[in-house]
Amino acid sequence: MPRPLLNQREAAAACGVSRSTIRRRRESGEFPGAYEDPTRGWMVPVEDLLAAGFTLDAPAPPDLVPSAPTVPGGVSAAGHGQVLDDAAALRAALERERERERERERAERERAEHRLELAEERARSLTVQVEAQREHIDSLRALLPGVGAGGGGG
Repeated sequence: MPRPLLNQREAAAACGVSRSTIRRRRESGEFPGAYEDPTRGWMVPVEDLLAAGFTLDAPAPPDLVPSAPTVPGGVSAAGHGQVLDDAAALRAALERERERERERERAERERAEHRLELAEERARSLTVQVEAQREHIDSLRALLPGVGAGGGGG
Protein backbone atom coordinates (compact mmCIF):
# COMPACT_ATOMS: atom_id res chain seq x y z
CA MET A 1 0.00 0.00 0.00
CA PRO A 2 1.56 3.34 -1.00
CA ARG A 3 2.16 5.90 1.71
CA PRO A 4 0.11 9.09 1.65
CA LEU A 5 1.08 12.35 0.03
CA LEU A 6 1.26 15.61 1.97
CA ASN A 7 1.26 19.12 0.60
CA GLN A 8 4.19 21.29 1.69
CA ARG A 9 2.28 22.85 4.60
CA GLU A 10 1.12 19.46 5.89
CA ALA A 11 4.62 18.01 5.46
CA ALA A 12 6.12 20.91 7.43
CA ALA A 13 3.59 20.46 10.23
CA ALA A 14 4.07 16.69 10.33
CA CYS A 15 7.87 17.02 10.45
CA GLY A 16 7.97 19.98 12.82
CA VAL A 17 9.83 22.25 10.39
CA SER A 18 8.96 25.39 8.43
CA ARG A 19 7.37 25.36 5.01
CA SER A 20 10.48 27.03 3.62
CA THR A 21 12.57 24.07 4.83
CA ILE A 22 10.31 21.66 2.96
CA ARG A 23 10.35 23.93 -0.12
CA ARG A 24 14.16 24.24 -0.10
CA ARG A 25 14.61 20.49 0.30
CA ARG A 26 12.12 19.87 -2.55
CA GLU A 27 13.92 22.39 -4.78
CA SER A 28 17.25 20.73 -4.00
CA GLY A 29 15.87 17.42 -5.31
CA GLU A 30 15.60 15.55 -2.00
CA PHE A 31 12.00 14.54 -2.73
CA PRO A 32 12.20 12.74 -6.09
CA GLY A 33 8.54 11.69 -5.93
CA ALA A 34 7.22 15.22 -5.34
CA TYR A 35 4.95 16.70 -7.97
CA GLU A 36 2.81 19.80 -8.37
CA ASP A 37 -0.93 19.22 -8.07
CA PRO A 38 -3.04 21.96 -9.73
CA THR A 39 -5.35 22.30 -6.71
CA ARG A 40 -3.24 21.34 -3.66
CA GLY A 41 0.18 22.61 -4.76
CA TRP A 42 3.35 20.59 -4.33
CA MET A 43 2.68 17.07 -3.03
CA VAL A 44 5.46 15.22 -1.23
CA PRO A 45 5.34 11.46 -0.64
CA VAL A 46 5.83 10.48 3.01
CA GLU A 47 8.51 7.99 1.98
CA ASP A 48 10.50 10.89 0.44
CA LEU A 49 10.27 12.77 3.74
CA LEU A 50 11.48 9.71 5.64
CA ALA A 51 14.28 9.06 3.13
CA ALA A 52 15.42 12.68 3.54
CA GLY A 53 15.82 12.08 7.28
CA PHE A 54 12.67 13.72 8.57
CA THR A 55 10.78 12.13 11.44
CA LEU A 56 7.01 12.27 11.40
CA ASP A 57 5.31 12.83 14.72
CA ALA A 58 2.68 10.16 14.12
CA PRO A 59 1.75 8.04 17.15
CA ALA A 60 3.32 4.62 17.56
CA PRO A 61 1.17 1.72 16.36
CA PRO A 62 -0.91 0.04 19.06
CA ASP A 63 0.42 -3.06 20.80
CA LEU A 64 -1.35 -6.06 19.33
CA VAL A 65 -2.38 -8.91 21.57
CA PRO A 66 -1.88 -12.15 19.60
CA SER A 67 -4.74 -13.97 21.33
CA ALA A 68 -7.30 -11.26 20.55
CA PRO A 69 -9.83 -11.98 17.80
CA THR A 70 -8.84 -10.51 14.47
CA VAL A 71 -10.66 -8.68 11.72
CA PRO A 72 -9.83 -9.09 8.03
CA GLY A 73 -6.25 -8.04 7.40
CA GLY A 74 -4.88 -9.78 10.51
CA VAL A 75 -5.30 -6.87 12.94
CA SER A 76 -6.92 -7.70 16.27
CA ALA A 77 -10.41 -6.32 16.79
CA ALA A 78 -9.10 -4.22 19.67
CA GLY A 79 -6.21 -3.03 17.52
CA HIS A 80 -8.59 -2.26 14.66
CA GLY A 81 -10.63 -0.02 16.94
CA GLN A 82 -7.42 1.61 18.12
CA VAL A 83 -6.34 2.19 14.52
CA LEU A 84 -9.70 3.84 13.80
CA ASP A 85 -9.35 5.95 16.96
CA ASP A 86 -5.81 6.90 15.98
CA ALA A 87 -6.94 7.82 12.48
CA ALA A 88 -9.75 9.97 13.89
CA ALA A 89 -7.31 11.63 16.30
CA LEU A 90 -4.89 12.31 13.45
CA ARG A 91 -7.66 13.79 11.32
CA ALA A 92 -8.71 16.01 14.23
CA ALA A 93 -5.09 17.06 14.84
CA LEU A 94 -4.66 17.82 11.14
CA GLU A 95 -7.82 19.93 11.15
CA ARG A 96 -6.61 21.81 14.25
CA GLU A 97 -3.28 22.45 12.54
CA ARG A 98 -5.05 23.65 9.39
CA GLU A 99 -7.16 26.00 11.52
CA ARG A 100 -4.05 27.33 13.26
CA GLU A 101 -2.44 27.87 9.85
CA ARG A 102 -5.54 29.72 8.60
CA GLU A 103 -5.42 31.89 11.74
CA ARG A 104 -1.71 32.61 11.22
CA GLU A 105 -2.36 33.52 7.59
CA ARG A 106 -5.28 35.77 8.60
CA ALA A 107 -3.14 37.53 11.21
CA GLU A 108 -0.29 37.97 8.72
CA ARG A 109 -2.75 39.36 6.15
CA GLU A 110 -4.04 41.84 8.74
CA ARG A 111 -0.47 42.89 9.62
CA ALA A 112 0.33 43.36 5.92
CA GLU A 113 -2.83 45.42 5.41
CA HIS A 114 -1.90 47.58 8.41
CA ARG A 115 1.63 48.10 7.07
CA LEU A 116 0.13 49.07 3.70
CA GLU A 117 -2.21 51.59 5.36
CA LEU A 118 0.74 53.10 7.25
CA ALA A 119 2.79 53.33 4.05
CA GLU A 120 -0.08 54.95 2.16
CA GLU A 121 -0.58 57.47 4.98
CA ARG A 122 3.16 58.24 4.95
CA ALA A 123 3.03 58.72 1.16
CA ARG A 124 0.08 61.12 1.51
CA SER A 125 1.93 63.04 4.22
CA LEU A 126 5.07 63.32 2.08
CA THR A 127 3.00 64.47 -0.90
CA VAL A 128 1.48 67.24 1.23
CA GLN A 129 4.98 68.23 2.44
CA VAL A 130 6.37 68.34 -1.09
CA GLU A 131 3.44 70.44 -2.29
CA ALA A 132 3.89 72.87 0.63
CA GLN A 133 7.61 73.17 -0.15
CA ARG A 134 6.84 73.71 -3.83
CA GLU A 135 4.42 76.53 -2.94
CA HIS A 136 7.02 78.06 -0.62
CA ILE A 137 9.67 77.98 -3.35
CA ASP A 138 7.22 79.55 -5.80
CA SER A 139 6.46 82.34 -3.31
CA LEU A 140 10.20 82.98 -2.78
CA ARG A 141 10.75 83.14 -6.52
CA ALA A 142 7.94 85.66 -6.81
CA LEU A 143 9.68 87.85 -4.20
CA LEU A 144 13.06 87.72 -5.94
CA PRO A 145 12.61 88.69 -9.59
CA GLY A 146 15.09 87.14 -11.93
CA VAL A 147 15.96 84.14 -9.73
CA GLY A 148 13.32 81.97 -11.31
CA ALA A 149 14.41 83.09 -14.81
CA GLY A 150 17.99 81.95 -14.30
CA GLY A 151 19.45 85.46 -14.27
CA GLY A 152 21.06 85.34 -10.84
CA GLY A 153 24.14 87.25 -12.04
CA GLY A 154 27.27 86.70 -10.14
